[in-house]
Amino acid sequence: MTRIGIIGGGPAGYEAAMVAAQLGADVTIVDRDGIGGACVLTDCVPSKTLIATANLITRMSTAGGLGVSLRGPDGLTRPMSWEEGGSLPPPDFFCVDMGHVYRRVLDLASAQSRDIEGGLSRAGVRVVRGEGLLISEHSVVLNTGARVEADFLLFAVGTQPRVIHGLEPDGNRVVNWTQIYNLPGLPEHLIVVGSGVTGVEFASAFRALGSRVTLVSSRERVLPGEDPDAAEVIEDVFRRRGIKVISQTRAVSAQSTPTGAQVGLNNGRTIEGSHALLAIGSVPRTHGIGLEPAGVRLDRGGYIGVDRVSRTSVPSIYAAGDCTGVLPLASVAAMQGRIAMWHALGEAVQPLRLDVVSSSVFTDPEVASVGVTQAQVDKREVTANVVKLPLSGNARAKMQGLRDGFVKIMARPGTGTVLGGVVVSPRASELILAVTIAVQNALTVEQLTHTFAIYPSMSGSITEAARQLMGHGPGPALH
Repeated sequence: MTRIGIIGGGPAGYEAAMVAAQLGADVTIVDRDGIGGACVLTDCVPSKTLIATANLITRMSTAGGLGVSLRGPDGLTRPMSWEEGGSLPPPDFFCVDMGHVYRRVLDLASAQSRDIEGGLSRAGVRVVRGEGLLISEHSVVLNTGARVEADFLLFAVGTQPRVIHGLEPDGNRVVNWTQIYNLPGLPEHLIVVGSGVTGVEFASAFRALGSRVTLVSSRERVLPGEDPDAAEVIEDVFRRRGIKVISQTRAVSAQSTPTGAQVGLNNGRTIEGSHALLAIGSVPRTHGIGLEPAGVRLDRGGYIGVDRVSRTSVPSIYAAGDCTGVLPLASVAAMQGRIAMWHALGEAVQPLRLDVVSSSVFTDPEVASVGVTQAQVDKREVTANVVKLPLSGNARAKMQGLRDGFVKIMARPGTGTVLGGVVVSPRASELILAVTIAVQNALTVEQLTHTFAIYPSMSGSITEAARQLMGHGPGPALH
């Protein structure tokens, strides 16, 4: 029986463990903080749970346009519509019990961790608590004194929040995203440092929950790694909802004060708020665990170098997940882990394909994308016809009072093969699946067009965008 040792219990680790167990291997998984890792305990699951509450408030905030009112204690009805101008809901409409919200976030994360661990146990996977140190290509010693001997090892040790001099969280008024659920209540004025995915998700959520929000961005626009048209929609929504965005400005310091938090900027200005959230990226947890002495190659950032089947520079050692720096998504981590085990245990395996990976930003509206990007088209790295269809013309969107967002599809001239797409809408993370299937299976816009879409539905915008692309030959991109 092949022995598999897995260091790290996040999506890469536990998915790898399940595959290895199903293939009959003897599997031991070494876990430090709890099965599920940062994804389940402090990152993805908690943040999206918080966002679920925030999204409910956002939907309620536009209900006035649908004719819905609430009756206040004075007996008067008030239309539920306060997005324009960035005003907050009147306090007698409803209140958010942040203590309950935070407890629900953490309780759900813990429950998810227990559920995953239960699944591992039923599959016959051995779970060991501790931290591992690699001492040879087949052996790991734990800080408890135990040893794990294996024919193949998989390192899935993840990442942790980046700390920059001057921008150190204190867990009090200055926090990172793992600490924010321990706050005593709703921040009155939250200063978010960082305009990447994590920063804008929390900015969007806490504004909906009732905080004043200031977002400090070192870049020209928010979400610099996303589709520029999508980023423009999010910035417009932020402005309408009263989020103040300070762009092309870098935060150089953050500290707690007797009454709140103070963030210093590189232009000499300071911002005062009740709390500051540092969303300035992550670093891999790869140093000091014996990788380099054993011959495992790390790059400059400390990420583990792997090939498309998750092999490191040492034949018996694999790596998967965020610690490889490939793409920081739970779906990618899980697939890397599965591929590693399929390869190690002699199964037929398809190498990892990043060109078919879809991703989502859980703002409100959400941003989801897959495949070829607008930047690649604009730089002429890829020749594609592009159609962007505003969501404001979608019948279902009109019924729900939605106006922000679009569907964008990119297709190869001549053949009409779908190369990529972007969806900006509520639940874009669900809608993008149709485009992802098209990209992965090299479907054409004609095939999408001839696929029945429910009427009325948001997904109808995908088939409509495909219809508009039909018949376009080589030439400039269509907008």
